[in-house]
Amino acid sequence: MAVKEASPVRHSARERLLAAANELFYNEGVHTVGIDRIIEHAGVAKASLYNTFGSKDELVRAYLESRQASVAERITAAVDRYDTPRERLLAVFEGQEELFAQPGYRGCAFSRASAESRPGDLTEQASEGYRRWVRALLTELAAQAGVPEPEVLARELHLLYDGSGLSARMDHDPAAAAAARSAAAVLLDAALAS
Repeated sequence: MAVKEASPVRHSARERLLAAANELFYNEGVHTVGIDRIIEHAGVAKASLYNTFGSKDELVRAYLESRQASVAERITAAVDRYDTPRERLLAVFEGQEELFAQPGYRGCAFSRASAESRPGDLTEQASEGYRRWVRALLTELAAQAGVPEPEVLARELHLLYDGSGLSARMDHDPAAAAAARSAAAVLLDAALAS
């Protein structure tokens, strides 16, 4: 009896376009990479891009939203490994360290993309949405930890979060997140003691 070989999985044009955008935009920049390169890399017709996304700006927005979903999944998984509110809050930095240790880590996709954005454009809007998500998560976890002013601590921790991402990229040091976690513990303890 002959063994039937599995046919290769054929991804949709949307999936191929997003995969191409993820690779090219992240590695080279959203404005540097033109539509023709994305289409060629994805192996789709130009009409597929416009029928699926409507414009390059919408593709950039979709790319950033997919990056946010990926980061959120990793950070949430790190947080969910713990039961105590203190450890759950500090686990955000553990999730970040996992991101930094990935091969090809080139820094925060949102920081990189927003550096190329124009005020109010879809790139800036998507980047701001990501930042609101990070701040809301930190605020919620700080409140669960019993911090009297969770918004204040969340802002301080967000600065550590951003700084560790920059340090991991510029210094090629995934351990920047561990240093940020240590500093976050000091800030958390101080906030709880006040």
